[in-house]
Amino acid sequence: FFQGMRVPDITTSRINAYVDKRLGEGAANGTINRELAALKRMLKLGARQDPPKVARVPFIQMLKEDNVRQGFFEDIEFEAFKAALPAQLHGFVTFGYLTGWRFQEVAGLTWDRVDMNNKTVRLNAQDTKNEEQRLLKMEPALLEVVEGCLSEKEKDCPYVFKRNGQQVKDIRGIWNKACRETSLGYGY
Repeated sequence: FFQGMRVPDITTSRINAYVDKRLGEGAANGTINRELAALKRMLKLGARQDPPKVARVPFIQMLKEDNVRQGFFEDIEFEAFKAALPAQLHGFVTFGYLTGWRFQEVAGLTWDRVDMNNKTVRLNAQDTKNEEQRLLKMEPALLEVVEGCLSEKEKDCPYVFKRNGQQVKDIRGIWNKACRETSLGYGY
């Protein structure tokens, strides 16, 4: 859409026309916002150059996104779902269920971030989506999960949760199968 345009020709009205075009093509608001964010970033980087390559960055209105998390389990649904998974993943999904941590945060958890004496788990800032460090106090149910993993700790594997002796990487297939078996949806 903006190909071949000179920077001064990229105006708010042209950006709005682009948004209308993308919406007409069926693009989601989130997709369009990522595209607008890339355009905004390019223009701002051009404006920071010495001498500036961009004289002024036009106003870019982002679209409203409806990305509220959904699909939460009730306790009884979770227990049925967990039972449909291989036993190797029970601790993994229970930890995620109890903490609300993202998949990569749980999968990337290593023993050096677990303090059994103080019953805490630490997430470093670089390991979180919002880049904020977190310290989690383990309540009894969570402590039980981590103690179960500790009893199965392998010398050469730094990860708390593992599958076949390695970091948990991808459980989509197993997750989807368990969702269908328990009639809790179709998965991802």
